[in-house]
Amino acid sequence: MRSIWKGSVSFGLVNIPVKLYSATEKSNPDFDMVDRRDMSRIRYKRVNENTGKEIDWNDIAKAHMYKDNYVVLDDEDFEQAAPEKSKIIEVNHFIDEKEIDTIYFESSYYVEPEKQGEKAYALLREALRKTGKVGVAQFVLRTAETLSVIKPKDNVLVLSKIRFAQEIRDPEELKIPSRSLVKQEELKMAVALINQYSKPFEIEKYKNEYAENLMKVIKAKASGKKGKVRKAKVRQTATEDLMEQLKASLVES
Repeated sequence: MRSIWKGSVSFGLVNIPVKLYSATEKSNPDFDMVDRRDMSRIRYKRVNENTGKEIDWNDIAKAHMYKDNYVVLDDEDFEQAAPEKSKIIEVNHFIDEKEIDTIYFESSYYVEPEKQGEKAYALLREALRKTGKVGVAQFVLRTAETLSVIKPKDNVLVLSKIRFAQEIRDPEELKIPSRSLVKQEELKMAVALINQYSKPFEIEKYKNEYAENLMKVIKAKASGKKGKVRKAKVRQTATEDLMEQLKASLVES
């Protein structure tokens, strides 16, 4: 694996030199855009909208529109905005992971210690495991302020990016049904159905079946075969009565 960030994790006066590695990868097959007439790949060009000429990467800069004018920023400007956060993941407090709603979670990264930080790394990992806590930290990743939590997973520390509160959209514009619509008898039956289907979560049992089937289609087409399009089966209920549907679900299971 190739590291995507290098710096240190700190808690209290303890400093741990580390590297971050992406903990995830795509399971769907990659696709290129092609001209279906001759299978040539489609390429995008970076073009100056005024001159129409293609621009080299070295001539491209990041700029922010401010009062109708662009202000160009370079790497030093981004570091100047938060120099103390550009190379340090500072864990400033600890919480129970269940305090964070799942809507806030984004991507995750493996944290690997440098040689001189192995003992402190192991100490933080075991302390988090013993307390059941996760560390909350802010740092700069790819020129952007990042809020994150650090927790142990087996023998590795995992850093997971979480969204800031202002990034979560307010659902008040949505038309959400009132709780008054729920009858107690229906609620009791729905709870019984949930309890009947409840079991431990085993992530290993879940597979990306769509990706696997898509690869079968790709291999078949590559060998000159054409598969049949399968129509989705829509389950029809024998009754529109919610209570009857719940009862039938309990019997069916």
